[in-house]
Amino acid sequence: MAKKQEYGNESIKSLKGADRVRKRPAVIFGSDGIDGCQHSIFEIMSNSIDEAREGHGTKITVTRFLDGSVEVQDHGRGIPVDYNKNEDKYNWELLFCELYAGGKYDNGGDNYEFSLGLNGLGLCATQYASEYMDAEIKTDGFKYNLHFEHGENVGGLQKEPYGKRGDTGTRIRWKPDLQVFTDINVPVEFYKETMKRQAIVNDKIKFIFKNQLTATQFETFEYCYENGIKDYVTELAGDKAFTTPQYWECERVGRDREDLKDYKLKIRAALCFSLETQLKEYYHNSSFLEHGGAPEKAFRSAFVNQINAYLKSTNKYNKTDSQITVQDIEECVIFVVSSFSTQTSYENQTKKAITNKFIQEAMTDFFRKQLEVYFIENKMDADKIADQILINMRSRVKAEKTRKTLKTTLQTKVDMTNRIQKFVDCRSKNVDERELFIVEGDSALGACKQARDANFQAIMPVRGKILNCLKSDYDKIFKSDIITDLIKVLGCGVEVKSKAAKDVSMFDMDQLRWNKIMICTDADVDGFQIRTLILTMIYRLMPKLIDEGKVYIAESPLYEVTCKDQTYFAYNEIEMDAIKDEIGDDKYTVQRSKGLGENEADMMSLTTMNPATRRLIKVNPCDAEATSEMFDLLLGDNLDGRKTYIADYGHLYLDAADVS
Repeated sequence: MAKKQEYGNESIKSLKGADRVRKRPAVIFGSDGIDGCQHSIFEIMSNSIDEAREGHGTKITVTRFLDGSVEVQDHGRGIPVDYNKNEDKYNWELLFCELYAGGKYDNGGDNYEFSLGLNGLGLCATQYASEYMDAEIKTDGFKYNLHFEHGENVGGLQKEPYGKRGDTGTRIRWKPDLQVFTDINVPVEFYKETMKRQAIVNDKIKFIFKNQLTATQFETFEYCYENGIKDYVTELAGDKAFTTPQYWECERVGRDREDLKDYKLKIRAALCFSLETQLKEYYHNSSFLEHGGAPEKAFRSAFVNQINAYLKSTNKYNKTDSQITVQDIEECVIFVVSSFSTQTSYENQTKKAITNKFIQEAMTDFFRKQLEVYFIENKMDADKIADQILINMRSRVKAEKTRKTLKTTLQTKVDMTNRIQKFVDCRSKNVDERELFIVEGDSALGACKQARDANFQAIMPVRGKILNCLKSDYDKIFKSDIITDLIKVLGCGVEVKSKAAKDVSMFDMDQLRWNKIMICTDADVDGFQIRTLILTMIYRLMPKLIDEGKVYIAESPLYEVTCKDQTYFAYNEIEMDAIKDEIGDDKYTVQRSKGLGENEADMMSLTTMNPATRRLIKVNPCDAEATSEMFDLLLGDNLDGRKTYIADYGHLYLDAADVS
């Protein structure tokens, strides 16, 4: 065995150069998976966006190539790459090869008043995380070219005269490195969604996305909003909104703390009220704030307080009414905010939320005052809004009371063991630990009942053959005692809209009574069929349980191998061979594993029920479509397809077939 290295002075190491990103990409990009790769792409796009917003170029083109590479081209001033006397280095070395180097540290200065980039990390970090990167820069009458591979420059800076002085800009093409990211197959939807969002908050700038389909064919998408968020909210509202879109804007100056310097803030907001579309989106310096932060807190405070004040001043509340919450407003509002500031505090480099105290306070005050003026000047709209929010509040309160009553009934008043034959409940009422074992037959019920931990494990036996839910109509399904009993035990209802399901509640994940649902059947042909039929039922009636990872298969051992006083369990032929190799020349006996009902309680606990030793297979939602197709083929009405499948693949299952 290799000697373990001691932890001491020589153990401390520092990452240098490209390794600072290549070995720890999640520190910069938030993830080493597809999300991180997407963020690296946005870092390059953001530099071009900052240029265009400052008035340098009106078009940005992004191309997604078949090989996974990406190209971003703008028509701005061109990245400065020549020699920098102040830093005694070439600018290309600073920008492409040094973290925390850039032209945006003096926000509010001559370069960029408002910018997406703040930290001087994006371009360099993306270059470091690339398999290769090529940059072409046209500026000051010259064309410059740079080439990088795996974070290292190859060939230095290539410079040549370029006579078209009016033709300036930057074009960068690179391929995210699979040695850095676990996945670089960025979907088309990411580009389309990102570029549309940027068009929304960057008025008049045209964003062009090209997606390569073949060696010579591209599909092209263009996004441009002449009036930014104003046009966007009008587009969302259509002709179904019950108020006309409003647009508000202002500029403020302030500071986050008394001892800090003032900075500038621009706020643009557009909104309307609609029952057809509900949406809230926040952008800062054109970055989409997925988690909001300061703007979200400002919306909650301003809208709840101001609308609540209006309801009280107009005596619209009933004596029995609860006060409105932000949820009641969100159910009928379209609200988009685009703000810009010369200083910004993001939660992290991924820029999904901002935390500036001044921005939150300024927005809260601005939204509250604008709402107050809007309500005074538009009394008819104000009354419509107030009445609808009251309807939302009353519906919410009624639903909460109903849900609370139902939950209390399920948890305390209804003894499920008295309602459903042979169901054995557990003691715990904590859904986060409760487990349900669905077993076949009364004999398995007895063995599992003895082997279980009664504190958190319940048993539901399936008596007889369950219906094939793919071939049966809903009338027949909901007349089946086995199926309706299972639905009642699960507690969450069904995702089915049918008159046949009138006695069964609609699906509600919050009413599920179990953390894990385990299908436990014998390791034989009959057991596999029962398992498949139960899975089919869940897949057709409540597929959300599979999507949420609640459904498992409890594996049963296929063989028991006894050698001396030791018993081994093999779950497949490969494990069986491994056990034989381990035993060697010692005498042993091999027995096909008994059915669940014939097993001793200790063995059942060890192999099937004890969380520390059992084996579970989670039913994966990714396989749901394939599973559905196979269910339909083998259990559905497609007789010809089933015959073809058996003819083609039946020979593979002859050894497992229970035929003589």
